[in-house]
Amino acid sequence: MLRIYAGNLPADMTENEFTELFAAYGRVRSIELARDIFSGRCRGFGFVEMEGHEARAAIAGLNGRNIRGNHLRVSEERPRGRRGGGRRR
Repeated sequence: MLRIYAGNLPADMTENEFTELFAAYGRVRSIELARDIFSGRCRGFGFVEMEGHEARAAIAGLNGRNIRGNHLRVSEERPRGRRGGGRRR
């Protein structure tokens, strides 16, 4: 199972549209579409879980694709590293 990051999504993207976009490449296990808490509009990114080979096909097929004037950025999610910096005490 791979978790995919999708960025530069249109602000009016819906959960159904987001799911259908990836379902063309295989079974979508789960989605998370980031929404603004006040307006409810899409914040421009989301995550999808799919099986490995289907996820790789979705990444190859959707990365750079134009959706309503936005060029999607689709890649395998990378774990966020612990940020350095700050002062040690």
